[in-house]
Amino acid sequence: MILSRGPKLYSTKRLASEAEKAGWDVKILDPLALTVIVDERGGKILYRGWPVECEAIIPRIGYSITEEGVRRVRQFERMGVIVMNSSDGITRSRDKLIACQMMSSGNIPVPITAQVVSWEDTNRAISRVGGTPCVVKATEGTHGAAVFLAKTDQHARQLVYQMLERDMRPLVQEYIAESHGKDIRALVVGGKVVACMRRRANGDEFRSNFHLGGNVEKVTIDPDYEKIAIKAARILGLEIAGVDLLESDRGALVLEVNSSPGLEGIEKASEVNVAAAVSERLNELLEKREENKKSQGKNFQSGEIGDNSQAKS
Repeated sequence: MILSRGPKLYSTKRLASEAEKAGWDVKILDPLALTVIVDERGGKILYRGWPVECEAIIPRIGYSITEEGVRRVRQFERMGVIVMNSSDGITRSRDKLIACQMMSSGNIPVPITAQVVSWEDTNRAISRVGGTPCVVKATEGTHGAAVFLAKTDQHARQLVYQMLERDMRPLVQEYIAESHGKDIRALVVGGKVVACMRRRANGDEFRSNFHLGGNVEKVTIDPDYEKIAIKAARILGLEIAGVDLLESDRGALVLEVNSSPGLEGIEKASEVNVAAAVSERLNELLEKREENKKSQGKNFQSGEIGDNSQAKS
């Protein structure tokens, strides 16, 4: 099952098509149309009054419905369904500060980032990230929304003040001049980088997002970049992740990690069937679960479960 509010979107259609080819009976359901029932037996999910039963789900939870979507994903987890991208993983990736904190703790290089909660801290935050130009952006957002390049201290302060007035949580981030208007998107599936592309902004735009009209091209990345992308996805707990990397003078820096990466740009640029890679990983997870069930059944029959003192080291 695919949880998506956009059944006609390129990514949703591609994932459904390749999953069907891999032998799955695919249904696309709007996560907001699902009713959650919580009880002592694990609960259930209802759709139009009927219980939803499935082996696995691929969550395509948009930014605007993160909180509600995550609640549905968490319920599927409680029911023992295979979930590609956990509820916790989606939540972590959506909060850019939390994602930065987790990656930094895992020794993943990231741009210097400061969250500002009061206007009095603005000047110090700007100084901490190396001064202007710097990037000012909201803690939550996607497709380059609410991301600005401040070229002067006055402009940076103005952007921060405006966000604070709107009850937003602004981040001030180091500007990487050598990576202006470009980045690398590495698509990670099941702990492997399956496709890459370089994105370039158009004209004076510094954001390279495909949805903002940026150009994409095929690229082969350095093994160190690949390791960083894989580690970033693993630390955030994501089976499927679009990891955005900046090419800096000090090596790769992880800018963001997207838990619902678009497939259109990267499939066309890389000429890789990313949707098929997702289906292959889904089959692997199903096989692994069935093997675990068989193993637990054998252990139960032989009396090995429940007596840890006799377990082999």
